Amino acid sequence: MIEASYIEIGGALAFVEQVGEGTPVLCLHTAGQSGVQWRHVSAGLAARGYRVIVPDLPGHGRSEPAPGGPVTDLGVYAAWCLELIDRLGLERPYVAGCSIGGKITLDLACRASDRLAGVVAMAADAWTGGRPSERGLRRELSDVAAASRTDRTYLGTLAVVGRSVPRDKAELIATMHRREDPAISTSDLIGWTTHDLRDALPGVTCPAHLVVGADDLWLDPEAVRWAAGRIPGARCTVLEGIGHYPMEEIDGFDAVLDGWLRELAAVEKAAS
Repeated sequence: MIEASYIEIGGALAFVEQVGEGTPVLCLHTAGQSGVQWRHVSAGLAARGYRVIVPDLPGHGRSEPAPGGPVTDLGVYAAWCLELIDRLGLERPYVAGCSIGGKITLDLACRASDRLAGVVAMAADAWTGGRPSERGLRRELSDVAAASRTDRTYLGTLAVVGRSVPRDKAELIATMHRREDPAISTSDLIGWTTHDLRDALPGVTCPAHLVVGADDLWLDPEAVRWAAGRIPGARCTVLEGIGHYPMEEIDGFDAVLDGWLRELAAVEKAAS
């Protein structure tokens, strides 16, 4: 049974779902979205022996806004996640995230490797090279209430779902995504395009696995491979036919993630 609760973090209430017992796994959502992206994964992952923790980041889903307004620095989210880990008493959890959640996952590995069992960072590299333009995104904040924005979110999501995903499933993903708050998602993307982890990656000491979809128009797989190459012992996987949202696009993703986490555990065991 899923347990849902509000926890005060950073001066605001955060909505957090938990299910299962065992090895803790913190699952992070994408820009502008919420923990609902993990709805088809959490129960199956819990049945495989994990305690699955799925929060809504500040201002997302059912969490209250951050006290200072929409967040444009992914490092703020990383610090928030560490506070959540403390509040829940999680001992060396795994972290799995996608898009900004993937980059937050990498940030956590950079700043707190000793506190983590391992990380799976999906749809994230070390630095986007300034794409999309921060200046353009900040200009977009002035017109985010335009009625066409939801259509742009819908069509933009369809564009980055992988070619192997059935049309009806792709449309469901896009329909769910269009419910985002555009001020929050645009601020998230400012954080995405400005967050630079290149120099910090060599300091990661926990097992790491970087994952990118071959059909992800947001990312260059070579940039993800480069980032993985900067992390000692890290693995990189390119998913054929998959786009920007592996946990939503891949049927039975709980089994896939379980396999990746078991590989990280084996790496850690071999190193100890």
